[in-house]
Amino acid sequence: MGLLFRSSSYSTPGLCQSLAMLLPAGHLLSLLLVIGPGGMESSPQAPPQGCYAAEEAGERTFRCSQAGLSAVPAGIPNDTRKLYLDANRLASVPAGAFQHLPVLEELDLSHNVLAHLSGAAFQGLAGTLRHLDLSANRLASVPVEAFVGLQIQVNLSANPWHCDCALQEVLRQVRLAPGTGTGIVCGPGARPDLVGQEFLPLAGQEELCGPGRGGAQRSTDVALLVTMGGWLALVGAYLAHYLWQNREETRRPLKQAPGPPVRSEDSSTLSTMV
Repeated sequence: MGLLFRSSSYSTPGLCQSLAMLLPAGHLLSLLLVIGPGGMESSPQAPPQGCYAAEEAGERTFRCSQAGLSAVPAGIPNDTRKLYLDANRLASVPAGAFQHLPVLEELDLSHNVLAHLSGAAFQGLAGTLRHLDLSANRLASVPVEAFVGLQIQVNLSANPWHCDCALQEVLRQVRLAPGTGTGIVCGPGARPDLVGQEFLPLAGQEELCGPGRGGAQRSTDVALLVTMGGWLALVGAYLAHYLWQNREETRRPLKQAPGPPVRSEDSSTLSTMV
């Protein structure tokens, strides 16, 4: 018991030194991994099942194709340049889903069940993202804000588009991947006369965005111009009245000044002479 008591008073380094002399090297390493994890570097988070990182054409690539994912996975390396999340069950892309990937150039989200994109889904990728594949999903509409500032080539084919003003504005923000324009077809939610038609031939028609390009924005601009025109007309009318009034004042004849008063003695002299 005395020996046990004295042993318990030893410091941890002394205990480790004693164990080092008593245990084989292999057993010592296993023991240190169990009792001393605080001093060890944590291993990087393992990728989800079905995902793997690789070097493809000298670029860091992370593939999660057909991995059964229902959400954007965690554990994607920060130096990833190409990310493949195609053929999964992703239904939405939340705000900032990829903002931790500062060098991401290519993103494949095709063949999912995407029906919603946040306006900030691609936040943080404005300076790097070049290729985006959203084909073969369930997108009927996407927010224009999601693509503002992105210099990307995008594939939007094989989605049930509403073929509305929002889609027309999106196409002004992006470039379509070659050969994908014919795959942008109006879906069941579009106007009955547009269902089943290709969108690009319709994109230049003014009625998609109301009275001219920009729709509501153009209406607002016209109203502003009309208001400014009304104010200018009022100012012009006031200036014209002011000038006319001044001109009339200058044309009026001057009133004859009254003569000096006649003195009484002059009046008496005049009467005597008469």
